[in-house]
Amino acid sequence: MKPSPAVSLFGAKAADSAIRRWLSPLLFLAVVALSVSLLYFAATPAVSFPPMTTVRVELSPPVAVWQPVGAAEASDPISRSSLPPVQRPVDAAVASDPEPISSAPSVQNMPESQDVKLERVLKAAATEDNTVILTSLNAFWASPGSVLDLFLESFRIGNGTSELLSHLVIVAVDDKAYGRCLAIHPHCFHLKTEGVDYSGEKVFNTPEYLDMMWARLDFLRLILEKGYNFIFSDVDIMWFRNPLLYFYTDGDFQTSCDNFLGDPTNLKNWPNNGFNYVKSNNRSIEFYKYWYSSRARFPGVHEQNVFNIIKYDQQIQQIGVRIRFLSTERFGGFCEPSRDLNKVCTMHANCCIGLRRKIDDLRAMLDDWRKFVSLPPDTRISRRFSWSVPRSCRL
Repeated sequence: MKPSPAVSLFGAKAADSAIRRWLSPLLFLAVVALSVSLLYFAATPAVSFPPMTTVRVELSPPVAVWQPVGAAEASDPISRSSLPPVQRPVDAAVASDPEPISSAPSVQNMPESQDVKLERVLKAAATEDNTVILTSLNAFWASPGSVLDLFLESFRIGNGTSELLSHLVIVAVDDKAYGRCLAIHPHCFHLKTEGVDYSGEKVFNTPEYLDMMWARLDFLRLILEKGYNFIFSDVDIMWFRNPLLYFYTDGDFQTSCDNFLGDPTNLKNWPNNGFNYVKSNNRSIEFYKYWYSSRARFPGVHEQNVFNIIKYDQQIQQIGVRIRFLSTERFGGFCEPSRDLNKVCTMHANCCIGLRRKIDDLRAMLDDWRKFVSLPPDTRISRRFSWSVPRSCRL
């Protein structure tokens, strides 16, 4: 007998009837349960559970994103006022603008008004080929009857040197020295360094003296960058002839010597940076930058002694600056005097410590020169006159 389709599927008609009777309520309950579940999960925020192990995250400092400064500002310090303001760092993590960090005073951050004044003074004093004569001093050297008066007097009584005074710029490092300069000379510049007192006597090789010498070196670099050649002369150097006639034509940096060995190219010559002739070009500018940066390698060392060390450096050869040492026959001093007054250009009161001693011997030096030039020309040439100094400064 062949079974019916219903028996084949459900087993019996009674079971089929029971299923149909309960199927509708069960479907209704399933739909209600599903709806309630969906409403619950939609109203409840998802919660993520941390892993069993805790990881410590160290936050790095905020990254400062710098806006580039225009190239014109770096190359033209005079026209800073026409440039847009330099952008401060934009903090990537902190919205507030931190207070700027103040920097130590230096020639590099010279105020614009001071920079403009310097350019004006240099332009007024420069020769046709943009050469200026520079000396620097403080109140200790500038008071009436002191070294400055003797320095200027040597120009007036020297052979062909009086006209050079119109090219001399006196760089005063304090108010008193600047006021004194304005009273006696047309070309004066006040090199101000905030928070530093340069007015008193600075004993040789003391920290204050070294700071003043290094600041002077950085200032001379600035003169070169402005396109001016310069003759720098310590104020205790007497001028008796025009030195421009006796410099080497192939030298970028020329310096006087405490001890001259006879060859102007011999690096073993012992230099004295109280008297320099420097041409403004890329070689000399890079040389001065390298020289000034070398202070960090030799802390507490005089800038003259640092030069005496770095003149052998490979970097100096790579820069290509042509160094020449000036003969003491024409550029002498108390360390190694010029013996012939018929040839001398300058004489330096070096190898002498103490202002009173310097003044005594500088006055005697000027007296020697006056006596020499008062003689008949034939007598000056036929007889070899020399100096009566050093006396107070005798080693």
